[in-house]
Amino acid sequence: MNISEIKRIIQEQEKIKNKKLKEERIIERDVNKKLLKKFIKYPNILVILGIRRCGKSVLSWLLMEGEKYGYINFDDESLYGIQTKDLNTVLKAFYELYGEIDHIILDEIQNVPGWELFATRLRGTKRIIITGSNSQLLFGELSTHLTGRHIDYVLFPFSFREFCVYNEIDFSIKNDHTTLTSAKMEKALREYIRNGGLPEAYKFGESIVKTIFGDIITKDIIRRHNIKIGIIESLAKYLVTNFSSEITFNKLKNVFSIKKVQTIKKYVKYFEEAYLIFILERFSFKLKEQIIAPKKIYCADTGVINSISFKSSENIGKLFENIVCVELFRRKYKNSYEIHYWKDHQQREVDFIIKRGPKINQLIQVCYDIEDIKVKDREIDGLIRASKELKCNNLLVITEDKDGDEIIDKKKIRHIPLWKWLLE
Repeated sequence: MNISEIKRIIQEQEKIKNKKLKEERIIERDVNKKLLKKFIKYPNILVILGIRRCGKSVLSWLLMEGEKYGYINFDDESLYGIQTKDLNTVLKAFYELYGEIDHIILDEIQNVPGWELFATRLRGTKRIIITGSNSQLLFGELSTHLTGRHIDYVLFPFSFREFCVYNEIDFSIKNDHTTLTSAKMEKALREYIRNGGLPEAYKFGESIVKTIFGDIITKDIIRRHNIKIGIIESLAKYLVTNFSSEITFNKLKNVFSIKKVQTIKKYVKYFEEAYLIFILERFSFKLKEQIIAPKKIYCADTGVINSISFKSSENIGKLFENIVCVELFRRKYKNSYEIHYWKDHQQREVDFIIKRGPKINQLIQVCYDIEDIKVKDREIDGLIRASKELKCNNLLVITEDKDGDEIIDKKKIRHIPLWKWLLE
């Protein structure tokens, strides 16, 4: 590409960026901005990863606030087909437009094959932020050349706390136990579950969420891995609509008439790498049992679930569970731990097990309607059994509205409404 064309694209993107920052409602994300800024030091590179359109670009702009920097988004249709050799022209375009600059943002850089060596060369003299919608960004040449020289941060869609900030809902009242407060927060939670946490969903509604889902399939999976659209699109919809459920690769292989189970494993991995889904392993002290056991699948955003799946009141319990899973993964990146689920041969189950090192720290059961006696007996039975087997007494049940402690079978069980737990 010639330098005039690249300069035109950079200037057009800058206009869009400035318009967005000036006219749209931008909130500070619930991240340690001061710490992330410290990471933007040569010879280090800050890598911001996450699902498409979760706010990575805006976060990178906010981190560069007050600095003179060059910004280019390689997800622009005008830049498709750009080659590694063109990246030096991009740098030259920055110099011609802005003069000498010390800071650079390379947005969705994974679209340029062989970009790693360019970034490696720049890191000695520039302060760089790279964003990407695929976890594989950290592997290959980047991993080889930047061992110990990059800091990666995974950004999620809006948390419930960020949703409240965006919608100017006062969540400082979380310790107010009045019925009015609970009703207000439960209403906000229902809206959060319905719309999800992708920022653009609040401006454009469900239609934009469907578009983002389509872009993930087309740009992050099909185009990146050169796969036929039919199977991948169908598999993605199947996985998302079976959220909070167990899956096996053999069953998926049979459902989609794919010859090799390794192929289906590879496809599912692509969705994980694009941050569309999370996979939980069943907990076992024996590694082999853990590997061969069914997995549980969750979607990164309930807005995506609601945009492509059938609406059903029966789904509310599974949506609660999905919300908890995503929040646990969000917290995992701030507080390192492992997440599993537990199930025994009698099909008693615990939704989430939190493990730090060799120790099980917490057992979490998600139960929308804990007042239903059959549901309560089933959920508590699984929790008590797992508590004894795993030798963990930190027991939590996340509910719609029950709050308080209960002693069952000499075990203290804490109950907390989902909205309150999300704000902790």
